[in-house]
Amino acid sequence: MPFSPKDLRGSIPALITPMKDGKVDEEAFRRLVRWQIAEGSNGLVPCGTTGESPTLSHDEHMRVIDICIEEAAGKVPVIAGAGSNSTAEAISLTRHAKEQGADAVLSVTGYYNKPSQEGIYRHFAAVAGAVDIPIILYNIPARAIVDISVETMARLSKLPNIVGTKDATANLARVLRERISCGPDWVQLSGEDGTALAYMIQGAQGVISVTANVAPKLCSEFHEACRQGNWTKALEIQTKLMPLHEAMFCEPSPAPVKYAASLLGLCSDEVRLPMMAATDTARAKVRAAMEEVGLIG
Repeated sequence: MPFSPKDLRGSIPALITPMKDGKVDEEAFRRLVRWQIAEGSNGLVPCGTTGESPTLSHDEHMRVIDICIEEAAGKVPVIAGAGSNSTAEAISLTRHAKEQGADAVLSVTGYYNKPSQEGIYRHFAAVAGAVDIPIILYNIPARAIVDISVETMARLSKLPNIVGTKDATANLARVLRERISCGPDWVQLSGEDGTALAYMIQGAQGVISVTANVAPKLCSEFHEACRQGNWTKALEIQTKLMPLHEAMFCEPSPAPVKYAASLLGLCSDEVRLPMMAATDTARAKVRAAMEEVGLIG
């Protein structure tokens, strides 16, 4: 049975895309997806920013989506990265995700183009009108420059298949403002591991996480504590995870998380230009955080 928007919750890793000798390492990616499910992740996001989507060719992008859906095999929802600053390209990627069986798509606002709020509305409305699949809006002004305003989000929430947002603003006031403006059924997923607890306690349903790539079990346990309203336990886990959350962004992502994954033997730490592999300074920080959290000896 397909998943519904209400199932888009909990710990959802924004999956890295393993690379080997300049190519997507498909076998490593398959292992990563299977491991994530076994460790308790509640959903999967292939081809997001953490998955280096800007440097994947269209064929690679679609192949990564296909593999993730195939390996997930209906066990957890797959929210396929399908955004673009070209509306026609976003529609094409969204259509492919729908045809392959994704449960939803993650659709980013118009990076670099700097569209107006009306342009943002029409972009997402066009995608929603072209493909009947649940759409999670990806609001990340730090990378896209433009912010989807609460007012624009409220307008978009009235379109039947636009169901929620990944909020990477780290603006804690946004959670309740969006809930009030978009209604209680609006799916709110934090895009910032470090502020996850504050989001969850205000009614968010989950986090699209970088840290969950390498600490899926702990991240899943954190969200289970939140689901149960056990905020004392959630705070305890979040406190334990905080050094790792910070280390994942000590240099531009996904270099630190790919190095962390390499320490666990999940894949190489290879990234594609213009991204650079983690420096020795970053590696020391990541290794220390992994040891502190107990992920490596």
